[in-house]
Order: sequence, then structure tokens, then C-alpha cells
Amino acid sequence: MELHDLTIIQASKKLKDKEISSEELTKALLARIKKIDKDIFAYITLTEELALKRAQEIDKRRTKGEILKPLAGIPAAVKDNILIKDVKATAASKILKNYIAPYSATVIKKLDSEGMVLLGKTNMDEFAMGSSTESSAYGLTYNPWDYQRVPGGSSGGSAAAVAASECIYALGSDTGGSIRQPASFCGIVGLKPTYGRVSRFGLMAMGSSLDQIGSLTKTVEDALLVLSAIEGRDEMDSTSAKKFSRFKIQDSRFKIQDLRGIKIGVPNEYFTKGIDSNVEEVVRRAILKFEELGAKINGVSLPHTEYALACYYIIMPSEVSANLARYDGIKYGYRNDQKPAESNQQDLLDVYLKTRQEGFGKEVRRRIMLGTFALSAGYYEAYYLKAQKMRALIKSDFEKAFEKFDLLVTPVAPTAAFKIGEKVTDPLTMYLSDIFTVPVNLAGLPAISIPCGFVRPNGEGKEMPVGLQIIGRPFEEEAVLQAAFNYEQATQWHLKKPPF
Repeated sequence: MELHDLTIIQASKKLKDKEISSEELTKALLARIKKIDKDIFAYITLTEELALKRAQEIDKRRTKGEILKPLAGIPAAVKDNILIKDVKATAASKILKNYIAPYSATVIKKLDSEGMVLLGKTNMDEFAMGSSTESSAYGLTYNPWDYQRVPGGSSGGSAAAVAASECIYALGSDTGGSIRQPASFCGIVGLKPTYGRVSRFGLMAMGSSLDQIGSLTKTVEDALLVLSAIEGRDEMDSTSAKKFSRFKIQDSRFKIQDLRGIKIGVPNEYFTKGIDSNVEEVVRRAILKFEELGAKINGVSLPHTEYALACYYIIMPSEVSANLARYDGIKYGYRNDQKPAESNQQDLLDVYLKTRQEGFGKEVRRRIMLGTFALSAGYYEAYYLKAQKMRALIKSDFEKAFEKFDLLVTPVAPTAAFKIGEKVTDPLTMYLSDIFTVPVNLAGLPAISIPCGFVRPNGEGKEMPVGLQIIGRPFEEEAVLQAAFNYEQATQWHLKKPPF
């Protein structure tokens, strides 16, 4: 096995046993990036010098006999909307083209204390708004399984980097499926923790009541290791949870066991018109595998699911319009201060308008306008308030389902990865890519995407990965991960690699 193909667990053991050094591992990943990223464009910014310096420091500490954490010396990538001090943070937007972060996000500080080696910042949809990584101001990312298809979004760069073995693991953010959907499209593991389990401090806000930082990894065990490192209360984030049960699993490892006694619900509303028949077949086979492993499977109804997407696309743009008001060309980032040709003067409003018009892409401007409209006088009660009431009903549906079931299992997306450009001109079709993931964010629940098979989209072209979504009760990530691990060990899907 090549060094770049190692998982966190495998790399950590080799480092601990001194079979390899962190510097060797880091150089192998950097060589991999230089060789193939010109075709994939997973990275916006590479931090080669910083990575090698950090790897050498970790090696020196290990040589001295210091006991290090499992993530020490492991090369990772970070989505470009998560701040890292003294490293460029663009959020894939022209308006932040030359912005250098003055401080690090809490998750970065936690991973730094673990000994993370940072390879670079990954490409994404601009300000995390999109489902395909096509709205980046710096160019689109290509799916490693098929360069004619998207990697998903908005954490498409992170997902592609992990799938192509351009890093050992990566961080992403998930507002309506932005970790799970690209994980599904790229055939890897994507974990969205419970809202509040991981600090959002240092994450560029998109939808403040929906955003959550999570991981993209090669295996479920790796996802557990990353979550164990980044979770916890943060005084800098008022929405981070004060108390929740820490993992009981010793040294962050699972045991293979049957799933007898586990009750799994399959929501009827997730298998409706619009889902690709081949995707449905693959997901239903995966559900049967859980039954073979001993779980009890039954159907369940989440009656308000059909309103989730409409609800999300009112609440999220409303929060976007507020959060992006700070990007005005005055404090930082791109600024248009050219005077109009017909005048020797330019007032402040002109600076605002021209800066935002030129600095933001089409999708960002669209969502700002939608949100501003929904919050405006005369429409607030008709749209935003009604959406919040519907959100409460959607959350209630999940609560009732979890009175009978331990977990819920669904598809991640209605299709496998679609072709580049296929949905760019039709925003509503693009938004439907998130139809199975947004309810989880509205309810603040934990969920994971794991590989469960392959399909040929529309019966043609290359085989593309399909993901299975496992949803759990709030702060019960351990149950979600344990079930995902047992499925993973009973199948071979996670071992398949893109055919380079």
C-alpha cells in the first residue's frame, strides 16, 4: 500500500512503531498533490512549507520519547471557510481573495494540540452555497471517479482530496448536507455531528442555526478519531453544547459485533418520486445488510419531510443575508473604489454596491436577495416565521420516530454525482440535491454518509459511488458510528479507490 492511501488508524500505527516518519508521510502526500491535483483542483491554497516544518517538529518530539495523540503527524486538509491563523481564507470568493486569517478556529486549535500537519485549504462552493463546487470563484473541482462529474458540495474540495488520497482526512462544514452529499458522491465517509457538539468559532457563518463542522475520512473509525479531537464546549461559541456524553469507546476503537436489539427506521418519504431507481436499489440492498447483521427494520413516517426543502430555503438565505452583510469592501477583502466615469465623486453606497456586485458570485447574490426578501417588512410572517414553525414540526417528526427507533437509515442524495454543468442553469434542480440531507440540519441531528455501492448514472458512463445516510438522536454519535462501522466491516465498498 502506498503511503498516501493510508487511513488515520494505519498511518498512526506506522508512525508509533517508527516504520515511517511524519516527514516521509507528508512528502508522499505533497508529491501526490503535485502529481494529480492539476486534474482535480481539490486545493485552493497549499501550505507545503508549513506542513514540512510541522512534520519535522512532530518527528523530533516522537524521537525524544514523547507520547503523542493518534492524529499527531497525520497530514490533513481544511475547507477554506475555516480560519487558520496567518493562512489565506477565501471561502472560494473573490471578495476575500487576499484575506489572511488573524486567528484560528477552535477546531484548528484543538487539532494543532493533537499534532495536525496542515497540507492546505480546499476548494468549495462560494461561501458554502452550492451542491457541486461549481460556484467557486477560483474554478471547479472534479470528481476523482469521473472528471466529467461534480464532487458534490459545498465541501467538494475536501471530499475529492480524501477520495483521491491527496490527504489522510479533511475538515468540512455542513449546513444542509455539505459534508454528507459530497462524501456520497466521492465514495468516502462524511460525518455531520449534532448541532453544538463541535464549536463553530472561526467558521465563516452561512446559516448560523444550521452550520456544523465535521469530518471527511476514509473509514468510520477515522471519523471517530477526528470527532473525539474536535468536539467539546467552547466559551467562544454561545451555541456550543454545555454538556453531553463523551465517547465510552476505549481509545477510540470499535468492536465488531452484531446489531441484535437495534431498531432501525426507514422513512417512507425518502423513497419518493425523483429518486434514481438504481440508487434506490443500492440503498435498499444496504438496508437488507443491516437486517442480516441483526437489526430490526421497519418503515416509519416523517409526514412533514415534504416541506423541509422549502423551509430550509427560506431560513438559510435569511441567515445568509444577515451574515454576509459584513462583506462591504470597507473592513477587509475586495473593494471597488473606482470613481464613476461621469463623476469626480463616489459616495459610500456606490462602494458597497459595486464591491458586493463584483465580489460575490451569482449564487451568493441570489441567496442574499431571497433572504432579504423573506425578512423584509410585510413578508416576515408570511415566509420566515412560517418556515420556523414548520422547522419545529420537522424536528417533532424526528423526536416521535426516535421514541420507537434507535436509528434512521435513508439515501444521502436522490442521484449519484451528476455531470458538470448539468444543473448550473437551473437552481431549483440543484437545490433538490439536498432533499434528503436538509431535514437533519433543521432538526440539529447527527448523521453520517457511508459508501454502500455503485451505479452507472442514467445507465451510462463510469460507475459512481452511492452513499447511505444513518441518522441518530441528538448527541448519540456513538450509536451512529457503531452501526456504520459494523456495516463497513461487513462490506467492501470503503476499500474501492478511484481508477487513476
